[in-house]
Amino acid sequence: MNVIETQWWLAALGDTLIWARLQILDSGIAEVFDSDGGILRYDDDATARMALLDAEFRAFDGLDEDDANALGFSLEEIEPPHGDDDEALLLHMVQKLSLRH
Repeated sequence: MNVIETQWWLAALGDTLIWARLQILDSGIAEVFDSDGGILRYDDDATARMALLDAEFRAFDGLDEDDANALGFSLEEIEPPHGDDDEALLLHMVQKLSLRH
């Protein structure tokens, strides 16, 4: 199965960002790679998005600067994590925010 779309979601807990990666496969199945290294499978992307919203995650590409400020960061300060594979990516799925003055 091939990935046809990747979306990044985040949740802010105090000064910590927790990332989740939603991937939609060509079969219609949606997979969420979470900050614990687990992959949660859903029948479709709508169900996966609902689960992320229920867990208080927000779509990164849907945030504006006001949303980001309310969560305690600036969009210029962060970007979704990167890694050559899921194992490397896992190291960056939880990020501490720098303290603002």
